[in-house]
Amino acid sequence: MSSEQGSATLEGTELDLEDAVMGPTGRPHREFPEPAPLSSHGPARVIAMVNQKGGVGKTTSTINLAAALAEYGRRVLLVDFDPQGALSAGLGINPHELDLTVYNVLMDRKVDIRDAIHQTGVENVDLLPANIDLSAAEVQLVNEVAREQVLDRALKKVEDDYDVVLIDCQPSLGLLTVNALTAAHGVIIPLICEFFALRAVALLVETIDKVQDRLNPRLQVDGVLATMYDARTLHSREVISRLVEAFGDKVFETVIKRSIKFADATVAAEPITTYAGNHIGADAYRRLAKELISRGGAP
Repeated sequence: MSSEQGSATLEGTELDLEDAVMGPTGRPHREFPEPAPLSSHGPARVIAMVNQKGGVGKTTSTINLAAALAEYGRRVLLVDFDPQGALSAGLGINPHELDLTVYNVLMDRKVDIRDAIHQTGVENVDLLPANIDLSAAEVQLVNEVAREQVLDRALKKVEDDYDVVLIDCQPSLGLLTVNALTAAHGVIIPLICEFFALRAVALLVETIDKVQDRLNPRLQVDGVLATMYDARTLHSREVISRLVEAFGDKVFETVIKRSIKFADATVAAEPITTYAGNHIGADAYRRLAKELISRGGAP
């Protein structure tokens, strides 16, 4: 009998072996449905990609999730909210040569957000870029009235143009990140499969709870995304198991495996979905987009 047709009997119950295939998070592997096309666009659901620890795959995940959502016909606005401008550079835009960035949108009410938005080389994906100027905003916003809501006010002007807005936050829990959380409907927490990354999450969850309680009652955690996973190491498997223990169903079933192709795609200033469309990394972000949509995290 072939393994495809095989079944096992346990206490008189027949179990299809295919149903017993477990994913890396220890839950049965599921296929998510192909997202239905949208008949119209907007209002956008705003998602903040947040982790105060650097090097966890935030920017890579922001670019590739956006590209995967765009493949399914969603219009996506990417907001670079890190003074290092990695998201902008990762899409082939030199942030240091720009006259208008997210900084000008935040600090000068006369600047129209649409004037600062750039089209990218990825169809259906636009970018609101950032550069080192944004580091000054943290200090300057301190004296502003309703300083936590400045980004939210700016994004309201374009919310009907997009289906999803993804905000790539800087690795800190300062005023800029609080602005992103105040503007967002949901949070995705990218988390590298290493023990030290786990320790930082408690403080992040505490910050999210405070913003939810004091500034943005609609805010929710859409999911925790395990990145740079290596199934060959016991350490990676233990971290995933601890994650599921702590966050349960909030952990995305989709896991992003470690691969040099992501770095290659970054150097080429492309998402992996166009740079190496048949690679397992591209498939993983397409699956993440389908999972997010099926969970209600994106239209």
